Amino acid sequence: MSKKQFKAESKRLLDLMINSIYTHKEIFLRELISNASDAIDKLYYESLANGQTGLSRSDFSIDLAANKDTRTFTIRDNGCGMTSEELESNLGTIAKSGSLAFKKEHEAEKQEEIDVIGQFGVGFYSAFMVSSHVTVKSKPFGSEKAWCWESSGADGYTISECEKEGHGTEITLKIKENTEEENYDEFLDPHRISMLVKKYSDYIRYPIRMDMPATRLKEGCPEDKPEYESYTVNETLNSMVPIWKKRKSEVSQEDYNQFYKEKFFDFEDPVRTIYTSTEGTATYQALLFVPARAPYNYYSREYEKGLQLYASGVLIMEKCADLLPDCFSFIRGLVDSQDLSLNISREMLQHDRQLKLIAHSLEKRIHSELLSMLKNEREKYEAFFKNFGLQLKYGVYSEYGAKKDLLQDLLLFYSSNEKKLATLAEYVGRMRENQKYIYYACAETVEKADLLPQTERLKEEGYEILYLTDDIDEFALKMLYKYEDKEFRSVSDSDLGLENESEKEENKKRNEENKDLLTFLKDALDGKVKEVRLSDKLKSHPVCLSSGGAISLEMEKVLNAMPGQEQKIQAERVLEINASHPVFAALQRLYAEDQEKLKQYASLLYTQALLIEGISPEDPVAFSNAICDLMAK
Repeated sequence: MSKKQFKAESKRLLDLMINSIYTHKEIFLRELISNASDAIDKLYYESLANGQTGLSRSDFSIDLAANKDTRTFTIRDNGCGMTSEELESNLGTIAKSGSLAFKKEHEAEKQEEIDVIGQFGVGFYSAFMVSSHVTVKSKPFGSEKAWCWESSGADGYTISECEKEGHGTEITLKIKENTEEENYDEFLDPHRISMLVKKYSDYIRYPIRMDMPATRLKEGCPEDKPEYESYTVNETLNSMVPIWKKRKSEVSQEDYNQFYKEKFFDFEDPVRTIYTSTEGTATYQALLFVPARAPYNYYSREYEKGLQLYASGVLIMEKCADLLPDCFSFIRGLVDSQDLSLNISREMLQHDRQLKLIAHSLEKRIHSELLSMLKNEREKYEAFFKNFGLQLKYGVYSEYGAKKDLLQDLLLFYSSNEKKLATLAEYVGRMRENQKYIYYACAETVEKADLLPQTERLKEEGYEILYLTDDIDEFALKMLYKYEDKEFRSVSDSDLGLENESEKEENKKRNEENKDLLTFLKDALDGKVKEVRLSDKLKSHPVCLSSGGAISLEMEKVLNAMPGQEQKIQAERVLEINASHPVFAALQRLYAEDQEKLKQYASLLYTQALLIEGISPEDPVAFSNAICDLMAK
């Protein structure tokens, strides 16, 4: 029998396909099972099209067998089988797909039964990743003849007539010997094979069966001396029907919870389950879950986002990051689609319009579900926000605010008036008539924010303040800039918009009258502040810092605390002094009597203002000595 050469490709190409296209050698099992499923689908569809009533889905199965003694692994199906010509065409030409041709031939009929998986004719050759020789015996349905295709790889193949019982295809792999780098024995271990079927092919619609080792108590042995014997049992390894393809009436929330915990290794029920199914331009089914709490590594570089991606029930990617925006990276779950464009290895997606449509649709659905939870299950949403609110805030700020409109209504901040978390919509709904700004204060804790001197006048006049305690908070609000045409304004801003015209004139007059003193204080601080002025926001406190320009005092702290930040960033600092406080009277007196001491007072007031803002003084020792000098006098 003469050996035939592969028509399309050289040894180099086949080596590339075997050694480079697939990331993991275990993928071969997924590919061969998918091909077997396709072969059954084709026969079943043809039987329906031809009016043959003798076949039903329950007649079909895929059978696996592993023999450690002969180092062979076998996969059998009772599908359509192949003639010698089809073996020549489909297996003799690399990248020739019978499944793809079949799908194209019947795609105009738009029948659900044409849900074949293989489309590129490459998956079969993954068998050579784990085997040194492949034998394919195939008998077409309704034929008396069977044919055998054999190959050891790129050196070619043979086709000959053979004996085979029943229609379908039987593929036998001669598993390679172990090497220092690779353990091929795992593909002869029934338990390992069972795990791989569960991982990749659990939702193939036909039963995948295999003889599995088991033990049982020997009959007749005494109870005090039990003896066990080994035996084999033919088990169905796959569940066949995915939970997301069952009718909703057939699945309880407890079923979803159990599926989530087993599938994603969580010990808590999800906060919310999201099921969505669409047809049309983006055809897919998705089952998503909002976890009860963040994984230990969620806010680290080690965390990998993404949804499991299935194509017609076959796992293609463990984590497809392209299906989730970063702001919703906490979502866990899966997507199953019949018509994604996959590359030849089925391990990577082509970045096409279909994928983007699915991702966009999921984004909108997740947003809708979170908004519904916020409105209807507030306590549950606040618990969720405690875990993942930081990610939503990062989402507002990242990518130059690309997702800010999507996320702004999902944000929560602590309210000074309500003494609890509030949305931006709730704040705006409570704003006083003629209130210009949405006020906020930044600090490490709510308690510290509430004690800031800059909040005094706002609270006295009954204005609500949002207390921001996360580093990202102010960056997010700066990116939003406005909410419902109301601008955000920090309590540390130089202008809070509280003064009427007469107050503005009065404050301007006071600053003008004390211009020389204020200029002296500014000069005494030697460039540490842009300006010293009398404040319109302080009531009982003597001094505070405010800022001008794009960088606030809080942003300065956050940016300078970032690792690798060599060049320090400084906001434009303004020292504000309370003209009604006794300290200001002391400053006026010293300006007339002891300007050297006044310089010392200026430094003390500035450092005091820094400490109030949570900023460390530049020279703590000098500050401590200055306090001691004052105490000693």
